[in-house]
Amino acid sequence: MSTILLEVATPDKGEVFAKDINMLICRSIAGELGILPKHARLLTELVPNALRIKFDGSETLLFVSGGFMEVTPEKITILADSAEVPDDIDVERAKSAYKRAEDRITGFKNKGDTEIDIKRAEAALARAKARLLVKGVPIP
Repeated sequence: MSTILLEVATPDKGEVFAKDINMLICRSIAGELGILPKHARLLTELVPNALRIKFDGSETLLFVSGGFMEVTPEKITILADSAEVPDDIDVERAKSAYKRAEDRITGFKNKGDTEIDIKRAEAALARAKARLLVKGVPIP
């Protein structure tokens, strides 16, 4: 089976993941994308979610909090705001962030706070959900 190189890097950690893979499934601002070897060129913004990485008959998940993805026929490059492998994710911290974001959204809507406050809380909720997804933890 043919492969394509996937490289994921962040400003803080540098290279987080680099491997020849068979398929990448990710979520962009335009929706869910499946990337295979020899894919057409593409540049898109990613939203917080779990990257599904398929290689050697297995699948692994990798958290990204957003960023940009460039695809060429030979390589996928992801420049993420932050990225974490499952072993680096603190489940209790993610659950706490999820609950805090939910409470903020409810509070902001009840008090009529600004749309910016609500959007920030929704972004925090999306990041917490994605971390829990990568760890295989049910959403509270």
